[in-house]
Amino acid sequence: MVEKDGLFKSKARHVGIFDFKETYRVLFEQLVLEGYEVNETSYKEIIGPNGTKEVSIFWDVTKKISDYFMFYINIWIHPLAMTSVEVDIEGVKQKINKGDLTIEFKCELWKDYQNQWESNNFVKSLRRYYDKHFIRERIESYESKLISEFEAIVEFIKNWLVLTGRR
Repeated sequence: MVEKDGLFKSKARHVGIFDFKETYRVLFEQLVLEGYEVNETSYKEIIGPNGTKEVSIFWDVTKKISDYFMFYINIWIHPLAMTSVEVDIEGVKQKINKGDLTIEFKCELWKDYQNQWESNNFVKSLRRYYDKHFIRERIESYESKLISEFEAIVEFIKNWLVLTGRR
């Protein structure tokens, strides 16, 4: 069974004006640029009686590091009370969104994600010993790298939301 080390959680929240489609696209492209594979596992959209939208999107984001290690990020994109508004951007009127956008992130370092060490109980216990005594420094190094990449992604999207919200 995959061993998952939960490392870090974070949240980006923006209340006001934002471009939902562009935020979705930019976050997706940034993850791909960083070498991650993005899998959208769920997309739900509810339109309220007053015309507001509530959207819930889940992404499983992975980056294979080796046959043994994988970076995993779970992302939940959740705009509430989203409406379309018309704004003037550099003299051109454009429709974008207004509402309460929350993006939650959770990252994990997955070890033995292909279940190669699961053949029997002896091999499982050998894997724990191997992790603890032989590759402990490598695990710590990968954890630091994942946290660093994760923090950069969260900071990127927070800055993006601030920039687009100033329109």
